[in-house]
Amino acid sequence: MIHTKETEQVTDMHVVKAIEENLAIIRFGLDYRVAYVNDVFARTVGYTTDEMLGMHHKELCFPEFANSPDYNQFWSNILKGRSFQDKIERKGKDNKRIWLEATYMPIFDETQTKVIGVSKVATDITDRHKAIMGVGDQLNLMSTNLNSKASAGIERSEDLLALIGSITKVSGKNTENLAQLEKETQSIQEIVKTVKAIASQTNLLALNAAIEAARAGEHGRGFNVVAQEVRKLSNNVEKSITQIRGNIERITSEINTISAGTKDVQEHIMEGQVKVQTTVEDFKDLTESSKQLDGQAQQFTELL
Repeated sequence: MIHTKETEQVTDMHVVKAIEENLAIIRFGLDYRVAYVNDVFARTVGYTTDEMLGMHHKELCFPEFANSPDYNQFWSNILKGRSFQDKIERKGKDNKRIWLEATYMPIFDETQTKVIGVSKVATDITDRHKAIMGVGDQLNLMSTNLNSKASAGIERSEDLLALIGSITKVSGKNTENLAQLEKETQSIQEIVKTVKAIASQTNLLALNAAIEAARAGEHGRGFNVVAQEVRKLSNNVEKSITQIRGNIERITSEINTISAGTKDVQEHIMEGQVKVQTTVEDFKDLTESSKQLDGQAQQFTELL
């Protein structure tokens, strides 16, 4: 395709028209006042083109920027021929906050040595900015909630860990007491065995005494009565010992059961203690992750 001067002019016209229809364009004089503005820019900030002509640049800025040293430095750099490109916040009609992706370009004279004006091309990114800031706010909120939950989890886990530690001590003491009780029970059993043996010997002696009394005839009756009473006592002792022994055996069985259960409980408590300690560490890791998330959210917001 052959490009002629005429076709190039037509193409340039179409390009300029496309830019005018799709980009917000404004031009300022050296007095910082609006010398030209297209419909797109005027609509973006809520004015008509006629309302904006002659408007001072400060009228499109919020006081915190317009009255700051940064504002003066901003214009100083542009008037020295330096372009500026960044995301900026501007004030629309009725103090509406507008976010723009803007490029300020110094306009030079024919010698390309003197700045005679400033042109600005911008895109309205207000909706996108709000959406992204919403994400940043959600990240901050999530981070705060996560940190709060993790801190509460650590506190409760540490309380539980302390409680388990107390239970472990009590359980250990109970185990010692049960062990001592087992020893005492065994000692009692030995005593019962000894008493039983004595009772058996007493019974045998009473029986022998009765036999001897029978041999002694009339003279041995008193002796026989005593022997019979001794035998009765021996039998009563035997019965009592049998009853006591049964009670002790049952107690011993219960002690053994409790002791075994206590050991199992203690093992479970120790296992639970380890798990709770692990949980505490996990919560601490969670808190650290929350802090990192908060930091990333802050960086995310700052980058916007």
